[in-house]
Amino acid sequence: MSWNRRNGDTMPLSDLDKSAPAKAAHARLRPRDAASLLLVDRTGKDVRILMGRRHMRHVFMPGKFVFPGGRTERADGRIAAFGELTPADEGNLLKGMGTRPSTQRCRALALSAIRETFEEAGLFLGRHAPAAIGHPDWAAFDQRGILPDLSAMRYFARATTPPGGSRRFDTRFFMAFREAVADSLPEGTGPSLELEELCWLPFNDALKLDIPTITRAIIQEAQAVLETNPALQPGHTVVEYRMKYGRFVREVF
Repeated sequence: MSWNRRNGDTMPLSDLDKSAPAKAAHARLRPRDAASLLLVDRTGKDVRILMGRRHMRHVFMPGKFVFPGGRTERADGRIAAFGELTPADEGNLLKGMGTRPSTQRCRALALSAIRETFEEAGLFLGRHAPAAIGHPDWAAFDQRGILPDLSAMRYFARATTPPGGSRRFDTRFFMAFREAVADSLPEGTGPSLELEELCWLPFNDALKLDIPTITRAIIQEAQAVLETNPALQPGHTVVEYRMKYGRFVREVF
């Protein structure tokens, strides 16, 4: 399926992967904040990205290949960091927060992407530093003397699960280079065991995997960003996929 990148492009609702059949009881379910991290390895001949297959026990997109990511927790916004989000990235995050915008919520989104990347892929995105985080969810970072580094991340896309499913997420997608990873678990996976078959793949190979439609779109958006901004300098535009008048719409802001 090809995707045009014009502002306001739409796709049929039937083309979007949903977590469950539409039910009236779920129609007004509020999306939960979530975040995902697309890691980019530019050290070899081909630029590669990290993908992993979701365990078949999952209710949401079982067996699909995705990026590391998951639900944002309120406590994530209070975690200490080596570097903060750039003003451009924080500004883009704030634009879409409606009635509850805050710097802490921006931090929570970015930090949850880092936390989930550790839990699912065993990778520590951050920098070695003497300070400690002091939160049980981040104990592995403290053990290695690493603080998460938000300055290495770029916010580039957002997608909201449409109404009707049993679970809805308002997911912000971040991108960072592999060299921002300070350490990794020797097991080659994360402690949650939520992702299997972790692999670094060129973009075109990743597009051949069993991936959700929205994941395909996000991969292509990342390609477009890297084509025009290969160093991931702050200030690029952000794309958003959401339901509007019964259609799944792509908008740029």
